[in-house]
Amino acid sequence: MKIVVIGGTGLIGTKLVGNLRQLGHEVVAASPSAGVNAVTGEGLADALSGAQVVVDVANSPSFEDKAVLEFFETSTRNLLAAEAAAGVKHHVALSVVGTDRLLQSGYFRAKMAQEDLIKASNVPYTIVRATQFFEFINSIAYVATEGQTVRLSSAYVQPIVSDDVAAALADFTLEAPVNGTAELAGPDRMRLDELVRRFLSVQQDTRQVIVDDNALYFGAELNDQSLVPGDNPRITSTHFEDWLSRSTAQV
Repeated sequence: MKIVVIGGTGLIGTKLVGNLRQLGHEVVAASPSAGVNAVTGEGLADALSGAQVVVDVANSPSFEDKAVLEFFETSTRNLLAAEAAAGVKHHVALSVVGTDRLLQSGYFRAKMAQEDLIKASNVPYTIVRATQFFEFINSIAYVATEGQTVRLSSAYVQPIVSDDVAAALADFTLEAPVNGTAELAGPDRMRLDELVRRFLSVQQDTRQVIVDDNALYFGAELNDQSLVPGDNPRITSTHFEDWLSRSTAQV
């Protein structure tokens, strides 16, 4: 089967492309650097010719409100139009658990717009919402840092490792479209401040994590339901402490 992975050279895309190729599929790792640009439309028709499935794991290069909305709306419209023309049978998109609960944030408004476009199209689809990646913790800390203080909500999170996201995405890619949304989460539910504090401690980072339940998460207020999955998510196997141990050993 021919599968096109949009964002195929990024963190998730690279792993997903490898997984699908190991299973014997013809996989196009599509990205602007490879001559395929979903925002401008460059190379899309050629890349999608003969494809049965398109998986969109691309992310906006900017999180600024206007830029991120333009990225997701333009790229998704272009992709869906090209897929319809090419006769693609399944559109798989990676999104974020809690997107619909975090609409104070320009980024999550843009992801919601992306999801709405997919649902309104005639291309059969699966939207896969994942929780925060372990690999994203450093960025969460960076955005919340003021001097030597990291100010974070104590809301619950249920983070996941990128390897497990890519493995689950491969499964969804090869299954029939659900024409709905599936959720992915890691096995450990913990407080956001505890997650970042533990990560910084292992990294021997001296910044101090302070609990502030009014602190914004990429522009949005959090509560204990904001970032955790609902009923019947797919729970993956890699625990946070196991990933931390491996990551520390590789440093």
